[in-house]
Amino acid sequence: MLFEQVLFFVAAAGAIAGALGVVMIQNPFYSVLALVGHLVALALLFLLLRAEFLAAAQLVVYAGAVMVLYVFVVAYIGGADEPLSPERGAIARLGPLFALALLLELTIAVGGSELAALESAPGAAAAGFGSPAQIGALLLSKFLIPFEAASFLLLVAAVGAVVLARRRRGLEETGAETATQVAREVREPAEPATVAGDGQ
Repeated sequence: MLFEQVLFFVAAAGAIAGALGVVMIQNPFYSVLALVGHLVALALLFLLLRAEFLAAAQLVVYAGAVMVLYVFVVAYIGGADEPLSPERGAIARLGPLFALALLLELTIAVGGSELAALESAPGAAAAGFGSPAQIGALLLSKFLIPFEAASFLLLVAAVGAVVLARRRRGLEETGAETATQVAREVREPAEPATVAGDGQ
């Protein structure tokens, strides 16, 4: 029991540190690594809740496949040495204020609930809490639309990152210039041939 309590505080601190690292680190690559650490800490918290399937899915799907996608996007975009926000505008200055207000709201909500749901956790675990059958039934019945919407959001995020990377690198302009140059090279050899034909 003491080991589980210690592991809970270690995983909670790791999750909070990883989330803060994602927000505060300016380097995109290290920000993604902080997100990986955050997801691993969340998987440990799922294990403490006796939700082994959720912990495995957290590691395999999010810390594995989705993080590979994030690393690919960061490598494609490049600019790891450039800060994400070189200029602090009005929104950036008000960001900590909104974060503090959100923290206060969550604290009031958790304190008002008196954590009644956690008191029934052992009985829920005995009834199959977090089992693959229960999660599959929820994903295909109650949460089907949010589940499919999340998959579309991931797809849109990946396509949007590629489009932003093309605009950032100027690939569209370079592609247009290359197409113009190829068209000129195709037309230029045809003109001397026509002149030669006229001369004959």
